[in-house]
Amino acid sequence: MKSLFRSKPMTILLGLLIWSWMALIARTVRWTVEGDEAAQAEWARHSGMVVAAWHSRIMVLPSGWHRLMRRWPGRIEGGAMLVSLSPDGEAVTRAIGHLGLHPVRGSAANKKKGKKDKGGVRAIAEAVRLLKSGTAVCITPDGPRGPAEIVSPGAIMIAQRASVPILPYALSVKSATRLSTWDRLIFPWPFTRGAIVFGPPLETRRDLDPVDLQAELQKRLDAATARADMLAGYDSGTMTDTTRQ
Repeated sequence: MKSLFRSKPMTILLGLLIWSWMALIARTVRWTVEGDEAAQAEWARHSGMVVAAWHSRIMVLPSGWHRLMRRWPGRIEGGAMLVSLSPDGEAVTRAIGHLGLHPVRGSAANKKKGKKDKGGVRAIAEAVRLLKSGTAVCITPDGPRGPAEIVSPGAIMIAQRASVPILPYALSVKSATRLSTWDRLIFPWPFTRGAIVFGPPLETRRDLDPVDLQAELQKRLDAATARADMLAGYDSGTMTDTTRQ
């Protein structure tokens, strides 16, 4: 069964289905947007930017790009997204390609598989090149395998090498279903309410301590996510439910 879902015809079909659902969500959800003025101002100052969001929100990540960011004025032209090199990432790669986003394939090494190359070095190099050439690159700093909603050093390293800031980016939708995956993936439903929150952009000059930057990004992403969940209508302020709301 796993080989069937990873076959080329199936990944093509899944890519089309994921793209269709992402586009439907972007167009039909009633979005509340917050923090976009400060984000736009920082966007206009740079020729590249890392956009950081949690892996669990991957089904809604293109919504902000589709509705807002691709039209922001400035030197940044085009968007890209870091996607796992695993067979499971192929369908997502095809989906975001339909949305006009460039896939950057690669992920961190899996300790259980020894020194097997997961494309991490190549992905970092390509992401840095794209950032320097005037592209916004979306990175899930807790992907591709967790721990969920814990920032790893990758996004900081890429941003510092490219000398660009990091924009915390959080989305929430109500109604939605949370799946029993490692990240408790959010599967959003159309024709409902949602929120897009941009946190304060994080400067990543090379003279700054990466550990301190990692902690600060964690703080800003946590705050943006809690705010998005609240604006979307979750009473507890966080999207913790595992069933459709």
